[in-house]
Amino acid sequence: MTTLIVALLIFLLPLAYSPGPGNMFFAANGARFGLKATMPANLGYHLATWIVTAAIGFGALAAFTTHPGAFQALKLLGSLYVLWLAWSLFRSGSHDDAADASPAGFGTGVLLLLFNPKAYLIIALMFTQFVADENGIGDWQVVLVITTVFTLNNFVAFLTWTAAGDRLARQFREERSALWINRVFGLVLAGVALWMAFG
Repeated sequence: MTTLIVALLIFLLPLAYSPGPGNMFFAANGARFGLKATMPANLGYHLATWIVTAAIGFGALAAFTTHPGAFQALKLLGSLYVLWLAWSLFRSGSHDDAADASPAGFGTGVLLLLFNPKAYLIIALMFTQFVADENGIGDWQVVLVITTVFTLNNFVAFLTWTAAGDRLARQFREERSALWINRVFGLVLAGVALWMAFG
């Protein structure tokens, strides 16, 4: 089991820490609202991650192979949702310029995962590589271990990106700098949305 976990972490390292919709979204929110304020969205994202990963591990992805149109619809919805998040970020001002500005909540985190078709593909790829009867452990146990390791690894990666965004924003507290940070993150997130749609 230890060998499985180490191999899985090595496999996940470039996937979890490279820029993607989740990482960019949380880095942007960290820059705008700080690490602590993003925790509800982060918890929502990773609760959804654990549930979706377990479901895929137990065969739920078969529904997409039977109905490929459903996956295409998810892909389009996900891209539009991330594009909307990017636009919201791009047009926002500094940390304190809007009374109604608030960090993303638990539900936003859940939706971000549910509308991320690339996450489904990565999870499916992960299971094709790592689900096996190892050391007499039944497949259902392996699925739960992989699901938990994947979720916790992702959680650490997102915290890292959020903290990086928070730290970046602390260096640039002025109005003009905050505007530029939001716009840069907004453009990056928009690029991720286009990558999700056409990649």
